[in-house]
Amino acid sequence: MSNEPQKYDIESEPTACAYTDYSKRGQSPDELPATGEEATGLEKRIWDALYDIEDPEMPISIVDLGLIYGVEVKGDTATVVMTLTYTGCPARKMLTEEIEDAVAGVEGVEDADLELVWSPPWSIEMVTEQGKDDLREFGLSI
Repeated sequence: MSNEPQKYDIESEPTACAYTDYSKRGQSPDELPATGEEATGLEKRIWDALYDIEDPEMPISIVDLGLIYGVEVKGDTATVVMTLTYTGCPARKMLTEEIEDAVAGVEGVEDADLELVWSPPWSIEMVTEQGKDDLREFGLSI
């Protein structure tokens, strides 16, 4: 065994997380945040369930925080496309499970899937006006 310090190649690409979809979905940041404003029927009920979920660290809806990039409904299958504020979010597992459970509990949904993406990356610009008001009320300056 050598006593020399181990060297790391800082020029190499980071290791991808096996639980994350890094593919580009073709969404432009200009199209975000998605809010379900025009949704009807089953899709509207799913958006309502998502609005009821708050960020674990602050009292703001995950929709108003800009974490939800879309809801896709095909028959009785619902897919929520979302991101997190950063890749190392410690609440990732708890939040994704809460979202899957909430969507699965919506009447008319037989199968709920969650697609976690990083493109486009989340930024403070994705927070809705209501979300910005909520953050200010919480004591954060935007």
